[in-house]
Amino acid sequence: MDRITDAFVWPARDPAWLTKLLIIALTLLIPIVGAINGLGWMLASLDRLRAGDERLAPANLGYIPRGFRLFVVNLAYELAVALVAALIYVPVLMVASNQSHAAANPVLISVAIVLSLLAFSIATLGSLALNFAMPSIVLATDRGGIAGGLHVGAVVRHARANIASTLIAGLMLIAAGFIGSLGLVACGIGVLFTTAYALAMQAWVVRSFEIGSPAAIAA
Repeated sequence: MDRITDAFVWPARDPAWLTKLLIIALTLLIPIVGAINGLGWMLASLDRLRAGDERLAPANLGYIPRGFRLFVVNLAYELAVALVAALIYVPVLMVASNQSHAAANPVLISVAIVLSLLAFSIATLGSLALNFAMPSIVLATDRGGIAGGLHVGAVVRHARANIASTLIAGLMLIAAGFIGSLGLVACGIGVLFTTAYALAMQAWVVRSFEIGSPAAIAA
């Protein structure tokens, strides 16, 4: 994990990095399919890093089949977090609706506020947990397909095998997500380019995690 911070700069080591990122950015304009292809391209770039080639994978729409598996797994985890939060938040909406048609009950309102905060906390902490588990999820999906990625026990064991690596990789993925959003702040359409850059960063982070993970070595 000693070179994990190179994630910020490694895409630029490819002489054609700007062209590749621009092409991937353009593919991201395609609803859903673009995101699926972007994940597949990230995995293909990960393969290059495994082979010792620090160049980005060719930029095209040929990564949809591979990206689909990871897309499904990511969506399943995100929906699971959203569902748990929703199960807590729905009663809040019911209480709020009931209180708007009757005399306000301070106890019910207090309960609704507490449940609202709890639902928000679960959604926030769940998203953070997914960030830290993401390298393990990516590797499990890459090796075992959708079933492997959704094998929660194996994913958790892999993530816990080296807590330090998991924490560092998770923080780097959060940083990648921040960089991916910079384009939205600077220039709306620029978010596509920075998102493509963030995908390239993810490939390096996952590879660094894979190298430093005992579970990966033992696999």
